[in-house]
Amino acid sequence: MNFTPQFFMETESLRSQLTENLDEAEWDWLTPHLEREIVIIVESQLDLLTVGEAIAQDNALCVQHWISEALIHKPSPEQIFQWNDQPKKRFQALIVQPFVLIQEL
Repeated sequence: MNFTPQFFMETESLRSQLTENLDEAEWDWLTPHLEREIVIIVESQLDLLTVGEAIAQDNALCVQHWISEALIHKPSPEQIFQWNDQPKKRFQALIVQPFVLIQEL
């Protein structure tokens, strides 16, 4: 990979775009996305924006590593059951098409 000044400007621009799109969401707002199977949980050890950047830039190496370490994953049936009982539970949420990345608050 060529780390030119343009690369760093593009990365910085992407990060600022993602930062603007970062928001909080309640579980019941996320359920339509869950039904489409596009909700991805980002564990607290990872920075949500960093994961969003990696997905947006198709950084398969990072994403595959996080998947293999179970640091990013789809919600388990147990989590869904628990959160369905807490529809107002809040998450940080970030849309990186086609996914909705969430992290528990």
